[in-house]
Amino acid sequence: MGNAIDRREFFKLAGLGSVVLVSGCSNLMRGTNQAQQNFHFVQLSDTHWGFHDPAVNPDFGGTLPKAVAAVNSLSQQPDFVMFTGDLTHTTDNPAERRRRLDEFRRIASGLTVPVVHYMPGEHDAALDNGKAYSEFFGATHYSFDHKGVHFIVLDNVSDPTAAVGDPQLQWLKDDLATQRPDSRIVVFTHRPLFDLYPRWDWATRDGDRAIALLMPYNNVTVFYGHIHQENHHMTGHIAHHSAHSLMFALPAPGSQPKRTPVAWDASAPYRGLGYRRVRTEQARAGYTLAELPVVKG
Repeated sequence: MGNAIDRREFFKLAGLGSVVLVSGCSNLMRGTNQAQQNFHFVQLSDTHWGFHDPAVNPDFGGTLPKAVAAVNSLSQQPDFVMFTGDLTHTTDNPAERRRRLDEFRRIASGLTVPVVHYMPGEHDAALDNGKAYSEFFGATHYSFDHKGVHFIVLDNVSDPTAAVGDPQLQWLKDDLATQRPDSRIVVFTHRPLFDLYPRWDWATRDGDRAIALLMPYNNVTVFYGHIHQENHHMTGHIAHHSAHSLMFALPAPGSQPKRTPVAWDASAPYRGLGYRRVRTEQARAGYTLAELPVVKG
């Protein structure tokens, strides 16, 4: 898939929404001896199934199914789909938590992409240390390889203190030890690993330790969710990119006293909501990113 992303296809999916393209965000492809194969995947994040507030999103029951349908309609199907956490909206009722996880799983099963990866957000896992999530989706952290890229899924939400934790950091160290310094590495987390805005829980308590383990590797990119908006940040040579939510937008960090959802704008429905399609391109020596708003109607 060496061709550039078809912008017309994005606009068709986006309806009246806008599309943001960012090229060359990473040195991911440089300097590796592994097979250089172009491919793309879709990142969906913060679906918050079970959220119910018409003032924030009157289509709270529709955005996830519409995103599934939009991904299924892509003329070039992704190699895989990655959900980066907060699959469901928080509840302190264990039975309700499982019901929401089950409903989410049923809707997500409508994806025609054969490979789908999941990870928890704090809404799914913080109240029971990931117990219910694991019953439905298995391990909360893991790694896999795809076409010469090593993918790492880190859990910084099951610990209610917003930490990765010593055991998982040791696992990360051991996992990275299997990679060369020039390996192409992609990390998925839910919370940002860096201190974006700790006052709003937009940080990971020991994220600096995870970043320190990643720093010796030349080609690392991190994709995360949690903040419900696009944000790009560099820690040294490591690029961090956040994704929009499929349920509600959140304000820019520190732009107002409290972290409250952005109210629904009837004149611009679905504004600030969307999902990301990511393409690796050898010719571009990096990634092309696109945020696709949810299809209207």
